[in-house]
Amino acid sequence: MKSNWNTIFNNGEDMFRKAIYRKNILITGASSGLGEGMARAFAAKGCNLALCARRTDNLQRIKADIEAAHPSVTVLVKELDVCNYEQVFQVFGEFRDELGSLDRVIVNAGMGKGASMGTGHFKANLRTAETNFVAALAQCEAAMEILRAQNSGHLVTISSMSALRGMPRSINIYAATKAGLRTLTEGLRADVLGTPIAVSCMLPGFILTDINRDLKRAPLRVDLDTGCRALIKAIEREPGEAMVPAWPWVLMGGLMKVLPLSVVAKMT
Repeated sequence: MKSNWNTIFNNGEDMFRKAIYRKNILITGASSGLGEGMARAFAAKGCNLALCARRTDNLQRIKADIEAAHPSVTVLVKELDVCNYEQVFQVFGEFRDELGSLDRVIVNAGMGKGASMGTGHFKANLRTAETNFVAALAQCEAAMEILRAQNSGHLVTISSMSALRGMPRSINIYAATKAGLRTLTEGLRADVLGTPIAVSCMLPGFILTDINRDLKRAPLRVDLDTGCRALIKAIEREPGEAMVPAWPWVLMGGLMKVLPLSVVAKMT
């Protein structure tokens, strides 16, 4: 019994240390959707925020709301197009300098535009591929430079349940890029195993955002608030990978890996 109580105490102490340690959080794509939802949820926990996106008007609105609700929280905002790779490194460095450190970086910026290949929409597919993978690579590079210099911190990438299988029509390129991001994240995690740097990949299911709002098939979709609460809970555990919300997506993830492609294709 004493051993069990010691385990409970040590686990609780470890969670407390992480909650304190991950004080300064950078979130890309923070002007709407999951980025905005995570920003508001982390602010409610007392975290300082470094928020960036292309739409600075939305960022300023979010900053004002958070500062009014949580006066002790520092909120920094900067314009960032993640496809401007030099700007990614510049903005991340400025945030680090202004906050003193970056304890958690969440690579969230992404897009879902696209069409079936061969239907005349190469430019839209290319833009999605660049934003979701190449730009994510730049963000991970910039983040890891900072975390390695600090010898501490937590890198989080936002992938998707669609990364588990090939998807048809407009989801094809999106799913492929998210699969690439998932593999990239696992490689980063392997690279820093045994160090004070943690790396996690989140695989959200259907959480209501602008990316999936118009999908005709979005099984088991949850509202943004529910999805973000589950996402924050998973991120703070700092797992290697997590399907979010855990129910029912852990079960669905297992099924997606073994179901015939014809069945998986009907899910979107």
